[in-house]
Amino acid sequence: MKQEMKCNASRTSEGNTTKSLSCDDECARLERNRKLALALNIDPAAHQDDHIPYSTETLHMFRESPKWSQAQEREFRVFAADEAEKRLRFKPMPPHQRSFLHALADDFGLDSESMDPEPHRHVAVFKTPRFVMAPMKTLAECVRIRLNAEAAAASAIEEQRRLRSNNEAYNGFLLTHPRFGLTVEEIRSDLSTPLEATPGLAFDISFLPSEEIVIKGKPATSSTNISPSSIEAAVKAMKSAIASTISTRRLASSCQLCTLDASLNILRREIDPSASTDGWSRVAAKAAAPRSAPKQEGVGEKSVYTVLGSRLKEAKKKKEAMEKKAKADEAVVDDWEEEVRKEEELGADLNKAVDLDSSLDDPSVSNNTNLNRLLEVDALTGGGSQDQ
Repeated sequence: MKQEMKCNASRTSEGNTTKSLSCDDECARLERNRKLALALNIDPAAHQDDHIPYSTETLHMFRESPKWSQAQEREFRVFAADEAEKRLRFKPMPPHQRSFLHALADDFGLDSESMDPEPHRHVAVFKTPRFVMAPMKTLAECVRIRLNAEAAAASAIEEQRRLRSNNEAYNGFLLTHPRFGLTVEEIRSDLSTPLEATPGLAFDISFLPSEEIVIKGKPATSSTNISPSSIEAAVKAMKSAIASTISTRRLASSCQLCTLDASLNILRREIDPSASTDGWSRVAAKAAAPRSAPKQEGVGEKSVYTVLGSRLKEAKKKKEAMEKKAKADEAVVDDWEEEVRKEEELGADLNKAVDLDSSLDDPSVSNNTNLNRLLEVDALTGGGSQDQ
């Protein structure tokens, strides 16, 4: 923290040279933010340029009602700065205003919830462990950054349209997104064959501040007289060979015809179909995977997918059988006490049947008595003795 003060030093007094500033609330806030950024490995400089910490939906709703949205944002910032406060409740409001509060809470890293039915439905905001701090930029600043970015993008599109609509003759090549570490000597060595194919024409290779590479055609000597239309016809004839070499050796992602002035300013450029792509497509274009023919399987060679599929099928059948067995073992009766009673009665009947059956062989017992016992055994065993 800095503050301008008069020195007030003299021969007999040191003045303010030995004084130190006392840390106030603003100083403490800056120090806390610095420690948080250091702990979370956040670069504050990256969040002070064109970085926008809010979603597009939040910015869109802010632009619809900026004055009301700024008042709600102020409430959020006061709540975020107070470490003792854990919940913030807003007054009842319409659904579109509640949507803004939910979106803003998500951007702040807070949890939000709508409570109570209409017309008393309102939003409550909570601090959770994922909350760290409020965004360093306000919504108004981010809207201004977004508008500037949109204006710059529109200007760039208009500039590209103007360059493509120019009718000046092509006199060179433009290599976009070159390979990292590529040098002029490597380009001249790899493109020596197509560049030297046209007699009387020489080429200068230069790097632009935009990290693009230009190859400008010019007469080989000062005494050589070549018209712009002749140079255009030559570079058009050479383009296919140069583009093929660039693609094979991976020198750059694309090669376009262009028109360059004496200061290497691009006055016209060929339409690039890949210019509209961005993001991962642009990254992948720098190191595309090599194309290779699919490997043919030998005759009689068993596919690994077939083996894996059969094993999976067998494992699935085995698992289903085990599940059926487990279900059968785990069958539970509705009334377990009644089931236990039935098992005890069955055991007692079987024991009695065994005793009666053993007494049939006793010769001292009469035939009528044996017949009665046989009928009793038959009743106890469920009719199994009727055939005897």
